[in-house]
Amino acid sequence: MPKVLISDDLSLRAADIFKARGIEVDVKVGLKPDQLRAIIGQYDGLAIRSATKVTREVLDVAANLKVVGRAGIGVDNVDVKTATQKGVVVMNTPYGNAITTAEHAIALMFALAREIPAADRSTRAGKWEKNRFMGVELAGKTLGVVGCGNIGSIVADRALGLKMKVVAFDPFLTEDRAKSIGIEKVELDELFTRADFITLHAPLTESTKNIVDAKSLAKMRKGVRIINCARGGLVVEGDLKAAIESGHVAGAALDVFQVEPAKDNPLFQLEQVIATPHLGASTTEAQEKVALQIAEQMSDFLLTGAITNALNMPSVSAEEAPKLKPYMRLAELLGSLLGQVVEREVTAVTLELEGHAAELNPRPLIQAALTGLFRPMLDSVNMVNAPEIARQRNIAVSETRHERDCDYQTLLRLTVVTEARSRSAAGTLIGGTRPRLVAVQDIAIEADFGKHLLYVRNKDKPGFIGSIGTVLGTAGINIATFHLGRSAPGKDALCLIEVDQPIPDDILEKVKGLKQVERVRTLSF
Repeated sequence: MPKVLISDDLSLRAADIFKARGIEVDVKVGLKPDQLRAIIGQYDGLAIRSATKVTREVLDVAANLKVVGRAGIGVDNVDVKTATQKGVVVMNTPYGNAITTAEHAIALMFALAREIPAADRSTRAGKWEKNRFMGVELAGKTLGVVGCGNIGSIVADRALGLKMKVVAFDPFLTEDRAKSIGIEKVELDELFTRADFITLHAPLTESTKNIVDAKSLAKMRKGVRIINCARGGLVVEGDLKAAIESGHVAGAALDVFQVEPAKDNPLFQLEQVIATPHLGASTTEAQEKVALQIAEQMSDFLLTGAITNALNMPSVSAEEAPKLKPYMRLAELLGSLLGQVVEREVTAVTLELEGHAAELNPRPLIQAALTGLFRPMLDSVNMVNAPEIARQRNIAVSETRHERDCDYQTLLRLTVVTEARSRSAAGTLIGGTRPRLVAVQDIAIEADFGKHLLYVRNKDKPGFIGSIGTVLGTAGINIATFHLGRSAPGKDALCLIEVDQPIPDDILEKVKGLKQVERVRTLSF
């Protein structure tokens, strides 16, 4: 039974979901880093919000951890790179709090336009400064949306309802999509020069870090108002403070900051700044929703292999997972076979899919193939970190689908290229579930992936079968199955012999010494 730790405040219904799915769950909130490290090795899954820090030190001792689930969008508190290297899937819930965050951005825009917090403080102080707080209308103004994904598009929709004009910058936003939601797609510099209000909804990446700095602020029209409910690192806070003090920027409403918790920030000195403590996702509905979503996603992964909203793995739906599972096993076995016979550094890997296999999601299959390929060479390899290992070693990885007819209803062919040569192996599924080898290189040979196999490349000459049978028989090694194939009569041949026990090194040397033998390997699956 898988075991999950919930280490942050989540809805109690999340624990109920794990239990109902047959997963053991412990709820231990408020653990100190050393306390978390002391117990994390017991768990297959870790469910968190923003308080728990999943650091390299935690991951180093998480021997059984398979998945970290973040109830929310941001994973700044998770070392995703190390998790990937350790083979741990990192999931989030990018859509569960989209409406809540979008509504908070709209609320801040209203508050900024009408100076509501400052007016509230003044009125409570008994000043009644009616003429001091001269706000602006939103209707007719231009809203610039930086990042028009799930949250940004909801903000745009709400702004259109307020009769605002909306321009958006997003490298992944197509013209058709922009037109369909009634907004105008523009380049970032144009957005800066046209917008009366600018709202940020971009992830924090190398390309978006400090996107609002002195240079970009100078391009904005005088009197612009800025809202940030995304990530603090998008804004250079010192530059924003200077722009507000100079009068170039009329005000800013910030829910996120470069350093959080933000208890002593220079921007707090400015009355033109509205600040909230990272409340974008903080509604009862959103917190309930993301907690239930992450519990379902983690349960699906631990029980079926389905992968949803993972940051370091391709998605595999609950419907796809059972269909993909035997193919993933076949791909891993093909990779394992080639990983045990290649002798040089691998430079490229290609997976070809034919027949029914061509209709499948290829990403999990190539990851399974890489896992099998690297496992004979490296420790602690799985589908999560195998692609990262390939990237670190500059191995070119590709997949190809063929819709052409083939000899089998479904077929996977894996080709591995080294500095010296390329090697390939092909396999199919018998009865839709049982992996079967059908070719190695250009030689057709059908064999099961037995626990102990003797792999022999030889010349197709009379007497070979008797010779190798005599060596094994004399040594008391029982042959379970014996498979032969050849490229042409008298040419290159391949022999795969399944035996009941591992073959000792001295017997292997005797096989290598047979006249027709060119290459010998012991394989284990």
